[in-house]
Amino acid sequence: MKLSLMTALMFSCVCFAQNKTDTSLYMKSDKITYLTDIGSESGDLYQTIGHHGPAVENEWMALRIYFSDKVAIDVYSKAKPGLELKAAHWYPTAEQQKEGWGADYYKVASTVGLGGVKLWDGEKLVPLNPVTNRLARVGKTDTTSWMEMISKGVPYKGKKVDILVRVTVFSGKREAKVEAVSLTGEKVQFATGVNYFKDFQTKKGTNYIAVWGKHPEDVAAEVIEIGAAIKYNPKDYEKTKDDGTQYLLISKPTKNLETQIISSSAREQELNTLDKLEAYIK
Repeated sequence: MKLSLMTALMFSCVCFAQNKTDTSLYMKSDKITYLTDIGSESGDLYQTIGHHGPAVENEWMALRIYFSDKVAIDVYSKAKPGLELKAAHWYPTAEQQKEGWGADYYKVASTVGLGGVKLWDGEKLVPLNPVTNRLARVGKTDTTSWMEMISKGVPYKGKKVDILVRVTVFSGKREAKVEAVSLTGEKVQFATGVNYFKDFQTKKGTNYIAVWGKHPEDVAAEVIEIGAAIKYNPKDYEKTKDDGTQYLLISKPTKNLETQIISSSAREQELNTLDKLEAYIK
């Protein structure tokens, strides 16, 4: 009896400790060898890296940062909880999607996507480009997976700054954390937010913006309603801006900024409407 109880306890501990997150960084020419870091002086490995940049996932979504002048955050939506990146490489077949795999329904276009980061010079958005070098890194802990994009030598207000964007996903937690850091120590104004398209529904609170609708995506087997939201501390921001394609949050001058992002889809069982997504955020 004691042995059985001990075995049961050990088994439950193993299950509890299981890390339901993962990373993915590899060259398009080699889907077998996974990397921990890669860099480019041009700042653009969009066509060279698998799924166009580093990626991480938890049970409910995968996220990638484009390794290009965009440095936007894109979403891979899932129909059911599980890890799919290593097998799907972001683009499962139409047959796999019909069998319950996720898909790339989200479209970033020229925006920050979901929680992506740019700079603000007081009048306009400043992309994290050109650069003297751009680096991507991925890693794991016992309960998380993370990816980083470091853009070095970005021209900003007559100086050059190094900006880090770090995304962390957590095992058992739907929200991902996005951190932006000015590595050179200069205070900057960060710009982040969430994009949207025509006929999207929007919900706003004192510390969140949530959107819901169909993205004009052309790589998925079908078009599905997708939800996306960003949670933030309103004390960190100077103003908000709607440019017709994205809701932007403009930070006060700072060296560090942190937000949380979450996405869901109409295909899943839990947060499959905007009302349910907003209720979860609250």
